[in-house]
Amino acid sequence: MTRWWLALGAVNAFLSVAAGAFGAHALKARLSQDLLVIFETGARYHMYHALALVAVGLLGLARPSPLLSAAGGAMLAGIVLFSGSLYALALTGVRGLGAITPLGGLGFLAGWALFAVAAWRSAP
Repeated sequence: MTRWWLALGAVNAFLSVAAGAFGAHALKARLSQDLLVIFETGARYHMYHALALVAVGLLGLARPSPLLSAAGGAMLAGIVLFSGSLYALALTGVRGLGAITPLGGLGFLAGWALFAVAAWRSAP
């Protein structure tokens, strides 16, 4: 499973860079400033958590743990719900999509908490 987190982290880092470039170049002239800021927030948190998935995979290489898999799953869910809802909100202007965003934030929080516990328990 460790290889999956490394690969998913790399794929999500790629996607976040692509989203950031898309926002900076293709969307800059098409979106209002407030929607562009929302899109950029999604891309920024997408990258943070792509790197976190890589960290989950790297720790898993040294100390495999079911908690790490749970952390990775929570962070991946956070990316989909948090960043995905912000991308969708910015592209459609449908403000109701913002109601999904906090669920992604909870996924991020759960992922970091699980990662912390896994890291603590993996110490020799």
